[in-house]
Amino acid sequence: MAAYLEFDQVCKFFPGVKALNGVSFSAHAGQVHGLLGENGAGKSTLLKILGGQYKPDGGRLLVDGKERHFGSAKDAIAAGIAIIHQELQYVPELTVAENVLLGRMPTRFGLLDKKKAHRIVAEKLAAIGVDLSPDARLADLSIAQRQMVEICKAIMQDAQVIAFDEPTSSLSHRETEILFRLVKELRANGRTLIYISHRLEELYALCDACTIFRDGRKIVTHDVMADVPRDRLISDMVGRELSDIYDYRERPYGAARLQVQGLNGKHVKGPQSFVVHGGEVLGFFGLVGAGRSELMRLLYNADARTGGTVLLDGAAVATGGPAEAIAAGIVLCPEDRKEQGILATASVAENINISVRRNDLRGGLFLRHKREAALADEFIARLRIKTPHRQQEIRLLSGGNQQKVILARWLAEPGLKVLILDEPTRGIDVGAKNDIYRIIHEVAERGCCVIVVSSELPEVLGISDRVIVMREGAICGELPRAQASETEVLRLALPDGLAPAAPLPERSIA
Repeated sequence: MAAYLEFDQVCKFFPGVKALNGVSFSAHAGQVHGLLGENGAGKSTLLKILGGQYKPDGGRLLVDGKERHFGSAKDAIAAGIAIIHQELQYVPELTVAENVLLGRMPTRFGLLDKKKAHRIVAEKLAAIGVDLSPDARLADLSIAQRQMVEICKAIMQDAQVIAFDEPTSSLSHRETEILFRLVKELRANGRTLIYISHRLEELYALCDACTIFRDGRKIVTHDVMADVPRDRLISDMVGRELSDIYDYRERPYGAARLQVQGLNGKHVKGPQSFVVHGGEVLGFFGLVGAGRSELMRLLYNADARTGGTVLLDGAAVATGGPAEAIAAGIVLCPEDRKEQGILATASVAENINISVRRNDLRGGLFLRHKREAALADEFIARLRIKTPHRQQEIRLLSGGNQQKVILARWLAEPGLKVLILDEPTRGIDVGAKNDIYRIIHEVAERGCCVIVVSSELPEVLGISDRVIVMREGAICGELPRAQASETEVLRLALPDGLAPAAPLPERSIA
């Protein structure tokens, strides 16, 4: 059976970087083909070539046996190719209907027919099981809801080739189930599907075959993914064995350093209280919409409090804004690193130094360029940040390396006491995850408080000394490591009546 989609010795080079170096593989109609590899391995670059955003510097792209050259995303769409990128492509001020039908809006008497657009999109959303108003602005939606809009847009293009880049990174369990059903239906209808994910359980559930990338090269293609052991996939991706990805380190921790008393505000249901000890990694788990991120934003002064007190080492943390939190030693790596974490057009060095430089201006006015360069180089080496040089724009780095830069920014703070990480490994490969877990434990070993918010239950269980569970905007339970099994955590996190009735087969974190 001939391949519908074929990459033949495809190359793409950027200054100082071989993003793709002679990549060849093929995918067939009626097949889900997985792409695996660490961040920066070249997977997303390949999709941008397929989608017409990048032009290859060598090699050929064949679609249905014909060599194709796309000069733009419009050319790729016209050829029957749809890409759902990890970094979502949407217009925040437009509605759901306008985003889904962007460039294809129906007209009547030469004018946009918004009523017809509403009807078309409402029918499609209902058909795929997504509860969204076509008239809602994208700016008012959650990341998960925006992701579902992008998926709906790709399906409505009626493309023959559909590529998914980390599509479930921000989806709830129900939304993930909808996506899985759609992928299986598209495969049954003869579509050619490319699926990128760092969640191996998803890849095993959906993919027929897979290709593994490392450092811009194809390492191997497995024609039957179900036959490949998990450990083999990981070693192919990272080039080494990872025996315990979470690298948990049991350690004694001291008295409570951070005391949150009756904290209240927008999207939090009533006063919330908890403590974190020095040297402790405290995990926060809950379903999408449970209020975890909102509580962390209140703690960081990113959102206004309506009540409550935060004590750090016995002293009250001033309200006002993030500047006061940072001055007290509380920092946050946000859930949405693209919108809230990085200065996209600034360099790696600029992003690392942007906070700490406030204390290090020469004469209070002038930047210390040599000192900032040395600091950037130190953290690039220490955190294994993959970048050709410190002046590289951070937007050109992979998601995992962008996350490491944000971590470097806060680790450079001399007064760091509380490190809050909101979804720290979302969309990040297994090797980069291992690096971030190592950093988390190193920070805790310095006596700092570390709070990790994650939707990945195995991650929360694997790295935490203690787990707090939230549900519907409020803390609903707390479990020490020895008692924190998947069954017990889910029993607290799920609404009444939906909790598991019998123990699940997963391990505890003891």
